[in-house]
Amino acid sequence: MSSIMNRTMTTPNVVEIAPEVKPPTWRAKLSRNPEWFTAALIVVMCAIVGAINPRFFQFATLFDLLHSATTMSLFALGTLVVLASGGIDVSFTAIGALTMYAITKAVFAWWPDAPFALILVVGALGGIVLGVINGVLVHRLKAPSLIVTIGTQYLYRGVLLTFVGTTFFMNIPHSMDHFGRIPLFFYHTADGLRAVLPASVIALVLAAVVTWWLLNRTMMGRGVYAMGGSLAIAERLGYNLRAIHLFVFGYTGMLAGIAGILHVSNNRLANPFDLVGTELDVIAAVILGGARITGGTGTVAGTLLGVVLVTLINSVLILVGVPSTWQKVIIGAFILVAGTLFALQRKGA
Repeated sequence: MSSIMNRTMTTPNVVEIAPEVKPPTWRAKLSRNPEWFTAALIVVMCAIVGAINPRFFQFATLFDLLHSATTMSLFALGTLVVLASGGIDVSFTAIGALTMYAITKAVFAWWPDAPFALILVVGALGGIVLGVINGVLVHRLKAPSLIVTIGTQYLYRGVLLTFVGTTFFMNIPHSMDHFGRIPLFFYHTADGLRAVLPASVIALVLAAVVTWWLLNRTMMGRGVYAMGGSLAIAERLGYNLRAIHLFVFGYTGMLAGIAGILHVSNNRLANPFDLVGTELDVIAAVILGGARITGGTGTVAGTLLGVVLVTLINSVLILVGVPSTWQKVIIGAFILVAGTLFALQRKGA
């Protein structure tokens, strides 16, 4: 009996040995899900704009936002894939502009009655070719993708403006014009205006689903995140870095080509100077969605939320009297706040 009591008295308390497992703090949760910060900014902005202008809360505003955000969202989904792999691409607008203008002009000259599906496929293939050129150069030269894509951006723009054309082209193929007029849903507002949800939103939904599936349910997606986390570790794990580079930039080019064709269809105008200068807005949207510029992170949901936030800033603030010159200031401030907050959370997590 005494020996049992001695063992009982000398045995350390299990509670004293095992460290106390604390539940994750809100900082840790937000660090793992940074898109919640972007969602909170969207809610606050909508509340402020809606309080100042109650007309904001109507389906017509939502339809306008979706129409404005379609092209940027396709660009952003491609940029997400590149950023997740540890790279950065600034040539996607040049790919979209070259693809949309060259294909629109060629199809109207040679086959104006070409079906829209075929035009969209050709646009996607053209974007893939231009994107794969980026991937080959990045892999072969072992150069930073930012430097490579700055070079190809100027190259693609130069080819477009020198050899393809510099004038507005309003005579687009009939099927593109018809697709741009198809309403997925519409209704008449109290003012008698017709609010239309364009059919191009379907392409956005499909692109978001496919991108999510590729990044989260395939070996290629795991390779993308692994390469973004550490190039050396990804190589030691057996991932084919060349294949990942070609996939990442080819996929980005494909989405850029599709975005260009949809842009012409929705606006019923092929302008070689369109899309240029939107690169920073797109990259800002992806970063605001929680993707790190150093790679290895990023989600489709966060990216789309980032696009919504940037689109709200660019499109809606005018409704409440905020000058357009303040749009870049607000986006830059949000990026600085988000970047600082995410960095502090990672240190304190």
